[in-house]
Amino acid sequence: MLAAFLDDIRDHDMIAPRRMADRLRLPMARLARLAHVNRNTMAAKPESPAVQAKLGEIARIIARAAELSGDEGKAIIWFRHQPIAGFGKTAEELVEAGEAAAVLWTLETMDQGVYA
Repeated sequence: MLAAFLDDIRDHDMIAPRRMADRLRLPMARLARLAHVNRNTMAAKPESPAVQAKLGEIARIIARAAELSGDEGKAIIWFRHQPIAGFGKTAEELVEAGEAAAVLWTLETMDQGVYA
């Protein structure tokens, strides 16, 4: 599952912002806000280390959620719409707020059997 998602959003050796936006069903401007990257920079220099690092963070969250749920579609719905217990915000909102590490931590605790 992880490999399929990553293969779908990659263009050679980099994460392609347009492909990721399409998979997440987000406009490019919204993906840029989530990644904390200027949308023009993301479009003009998608290979930049800063863009790739931020998109990689989002990709890891989606891939990990897909591993836990067994379905990429469910993972995307969870990311975008399901508030996380204890935070009162969705994973998407937390990532936008710069809290991607908290989302990854939540996914790890869920994997260890803690209900969220």
